[in-house]
Amino acid sequence: MSDKDSFFVGYLPAPKALRGLLLAVCVLFVSGLAGFGLALGVAQDDPGEGAFRFDYGRQTVTGVVELTPYPLLRVTEGNERIPAGHTLMLAGGGKTNVEDRAIPLEGQLAQASGVMLERGTLDMLQLRGGRNGLQAVEGAVPEMGTVPLGRWKLAGEICDGKCLAGAMRPGRGLAHKACANLCLLGKVPPVFVSSQPVDGSEFLLITGPNGEHLPEKAYHYVAQFISLEGEVERRGDLLVLRLDPDTLEVLR
Repeated sequence: MSDKDSFFVGYLPAPKALRGLLLAVCVLFVSGLAGFGLALGVAQDDPGEGAFRFDYGRQTVTGVVELTPYPLLRVTEGNERIPAGHTLMLAGGGKTNVEDRAIPLEGQLAQASGVMLERGTLDMLQLRGGRNGLQAVEGAVPEMGTVPLGRWKLAGEICDGKCLAGAMRPGRGLAHKACANLCLLGKVPPVFVSSQPVDGSEFLLITGPNGEHLPEKAYHYVAQFISLEGEVERRGDLLVLRLDPDTLEVLR
C-alpha cells in the first residue's frame, strides 16, 4: 500500500485502510451520545403520575368553604371519588384563583363542581366557571374543627399546588421555578413538599405566619431545597403550615 492509498481527502472516498477506524469512531460517538442521554434521564426525579383526571369525569361535592386565605372545601357530602371528611384545595382555570367566588361563601355550605388534579395523596379541584363551579346550597353548616400540631422545622420545597398536583410534569424543581412563581402570583394555593412526613403527610398547604398569602420573600426560595419553620395545623385531612419567613434557608 502506498502513502497515496492511505491518505484521507475529504472530497474523495475514504481509503480502505481508514474505513474500519472511521466506522468504529462513528459507532462509539453515537453510542456515547445515547449513553449520555440515558444517564441524564435516569438522574432526573420521577415526575410521578400526577395529571388532570378527566377520566374521572366532572366531580360535584358539597362542603363548607374555608379561607386560609387560600380557598378550601371541607367536604360534607362526597361521592365515590371524594369522600366526606376530605379537604379539597380549590383553583380556577390556568394560573388563576377562585377567591372572588369563595370569599362571599366563607363559612357557608356550598356545592363545588369541576375536574380533579391528583398526584398520590395530593389533589385539587379546578372549578368550573361561574356559579356552576361554586354556589351556596341550603342546609345546616356543621362545625369544622382545626387541630394545632405545634411548631415544626422542616426541609423540602415550596411548589405551586396546581402544577404539582398534575397540571404540569414534573411541576417542581428549578426548571419549574418561573412557572411556579407565576401560579403563586395568581394566588394558586402553594404547597410545601416535606422531605419527611409530618403527621403522616408530605404535602402541606403553606401560608404566611398569620394566615395571609405566602409572603413575597418566600418567592425567592420557590423550587429550591430549603429549610423553614412554622406552625402546623390540621384541617380535616389537610395540613396547613404557617410559615415563619425569617427561618427560610437554602440547603443546597
